[in-house]
Amino acid sequence: MSEVQSPRRHRVVIVGSGFGGLFAAKELKRADAEVTVISRTAYHLFQPLLYQVATGVLSAGEVAPATREVLARQKNTRVLLGDVTAVDIERRVVTSRVAQRVTETPYDSLIVTAGSGQSYFGNEGFALYAPGMKSIDDALELRARIFGAFEMAELSSDPEEVRRLTTFVIVGAGATGVEMAGQIAELAHRTLRRDFRNIDPARSRILLLDGAPRILPAFREKTAEKAAARLKKIGVEIRTGAMVADMDGTSVTVRHEDGSVERVEASFKMWAAGVAASPLARMLGELAGADVDKAGRVAVNDDLTLPGHPEIFIVGDMAQLDLPGVAQVAIQGGKYAARTVKARLKGKELGKPFHYFDKGNLATVSRFSAVAEIGKLNFSGFIGWALWLGVHLVYLTGFKNRVTTLVHWTVSFVGRGRSERVITEQQEIGRVALAVLGAERDRLPGISATTPAAGGDAPDPEVRPVR
Repeated sequence: MSEVQSPRRHRVVIVGSGFGGLFAAKELKRADAEVTVISRTAYHLFQPLLYQVATGVLSAGEVAPATREVLARQKNTRVLLGDVTAVDIERRVVTSRVAQRVTETPYDSLIVTAGSGQSYFGNEGFALYAPGMKSIDDALELRARIFGAFEMAELSSDPEEVRRLTTFVIVGAGATGVEMAGQIAELAHRTLRRDFRNIDPARSRILLLDGAPRILPAFREKTAEKAAARLKKIGVEIRTGAMVADMDGTSVTVRHEDGSVERVEASFKMWAAGVAASPLARMLGELAGADVDKAGRVAVNDDLTLPGHPEIFIVGDMAQLDLPGVAQVAIQGGKYAARTVKARLKGKELGKPFHYFDKGNLATVSRFSAVAEIGKLNFSGFIGWALWLGVHLVYLTGFKNRVTTLVHWTVSFVGRGRSERVITEQQEIGRVALAVLGAERDRLPGISATTPAAGGDAPDPEVRPVR
């Protein structure tokens, strides 16, 4: 007598371990399904606090716990490391790659939440001189560039070189740019004030540029004005209506709205001016014949599914939703997609389109000062900062990370210290070195390259970043 085989469980593949992917996976914890999370990194990144890694407040582990650890008790879920390179929507197979290993993972339902990357608006060569801040690698490189700039300035006897080394240019005055500018100002005027003998860090110049008419365009004008006033008070120069025309290792060329052009001597540049959806969005859009916009986002149905493919969900920054590119959009989208899958497993449909509930906007400006908008209410100063602190603690993953983060915040904001000031040459030049290696990196035995090289022309292998 032949043995009766149990029916195969529904296979859900989630691409990405960011907010959308992690919350989708958690929502499927008790579902009668096999869940596979495929991500190009082995960690879940809490991106809103990445700027604090870059400025020495927090460690990488506190904002990026291992995805396996987070989902370890979820028995129906496995985690695979890999960069998704192809999706066969007819065979329903996802192809991922890490180093030279290629893996094919079949699916019945696919939730794609691969997020976004930095957009240089066609000026990809700028990436060599102005890193974005989308990954742990970016944050560590920026940390090395920030603290390294002060170290190199201490060695110089040339006032012009010191001025160039201690000029910090942040391109983009959204929440990320504002938070970064504020923290660099805190470093220069407070944390490092007594640490050097040859230079005065408080004389550093922090320049925040944006082509828009004001900072924080996602906030109401009154709120943005309060943030701008605080930034100016702590020494940040704000230039709105200013576009970057060119840059190199030692300067930035700025074109102002009146047509004038200014060359700013600065070794440190950071790019926070724009985002582009993961290339997976365009790939899926072309496969399904769906519209893809200039930012690479694909048009989706009102239930977040890819047109013609109800089994594929597009979540977060990859979808054309006319919604802000914030974590809550990805979180709510991931949960919605997972609930739809669970309903279908029971032979039902949710029966309602995805609706985003706006929980408000938050941005920290400096120590004990932040701006917050919750519904019609506006908060700023210490109250705004307290709200910001509470919200971020709640959404941090894991009790251990919440405790250590709170300790580091106490050290940094109540005292003067920054517990994460270790920098290495490898952190600073690693991205450039990968760009130089290019295609060669995949042929080096034992190398697991999971982060793509930066855009732009690869520099000469012997050239080091100019400070």
